[in-house]
Amino acid sequence: MKIAVTSVGRDLSSDTDPRFGRAAYFIMVNPDTMTFEVVENQQNIELPQGAGIQAGKTLIDHGANALITGFCGPKAFHLLQRAGVKVMTCGRCRVEDAIQKYKHNELDSITQPNQEGHWV
Repeated sequence: MKIAVTSVGRDLSSDTDPRFGRAAYFIMVNPDTMTFEVVENQQNIELPQGAGIQAGKTLIDHGANALITGFCGPKAFHLLQRAGVKVMTCGRCRVEDAIQKYKHNELDSITQPNQEGHWV
């Protein structure tokens, strides 16, 4: 199991980033062992459009089974949904706290996009 968490930093003690497509990093965490991999998202931050779709493809390519973020737009959400990636939301906290909330079923699943589109 791999859970992707949008993050402003490169480790588990970093704060989560509420943006999906333009998050600085994705922290790919194995929730059982808490081992993680950092995936940079710099290539998508400055895109005028399509950042969410490109970020979604990145997560799918890295084998994410779930995503914890703040907001996810319609195109990215539908791409992730078709790939079987469960999308969950959490408020601002540290990445490791978001994973603990996941383990205790304290996160809300997103069943439809919760952001209309571009967010810079």
